[in-house]
Amino acid sequence: MMPAARESLLDAAYTSLARRPWSAVRMVDVAAVAGVSRQTLYNEFGSKEGLARALVRREADAYLAGVERALVSHGEPRERLAAIAEWTASAARGNPLVRAVLTGCWSERLPSPTLSAVPSSSPVPAQRRADGPLPSPGDFVQVVRDRAVASLTAVGATKSETAELARACELVVRLGLSCVLAPAGEGGTVGLVRDALATVRVVS
Repeated sequence: MMPAARESLLDAAYTSLARRPWSAVRMVDVAAVAGVSRQTLYNEFGSKEGLARALVRREADAYLAGVERALVSHGEPRERLAAIAEWTASAARGNPLVRAVLTGCWSERLPSPTLSAVPSSSPVPAQRRADGPLPSPGDFVQVVRDRAVASLTAVGATKSETAELARACELVVRLGLSCVLAPAGEGGTVGLVRDALATVRVVS
């Protein structure tokens, strides 16, 4: 199946999840929304659990793609870090699966796939990836921190400067996550991050 066709099936699953709890979502209904046979859906994802893992993986990847966009959307390092935190809070507010993977809080409406890898005999490469380990909230903190450090480290930076930058990046990621659970007040997420970074020497 072409990647675009797989995406349309995942779109159908997401639409179905928006309408009813995952426990009430049936493979036949997802197939009908996508305009394919139920067998086609099973051929692509293997099972409802496989579909859930693929859907979670896609939303996690979309969140990380947004982090990459934030890292290139502004010139100043502080503004790039503020954009990451703002994206984290807004993505989680707008997408219950992103909120769940970032916080580890899975409501009863959502699928709750195990984070560890599951045995996979799928011939579909994308499904074999989905059947691999899913990121935990701690994994996201580390991945986003490391991507920010790689993007913002100045040429010739010392080891101590890089370590300080890593601490600042992790602080920003954790601030973004805190704003998911308790929205920032006046000044919003960006203002909170700017205040937090005001005393960080290496991030200018």
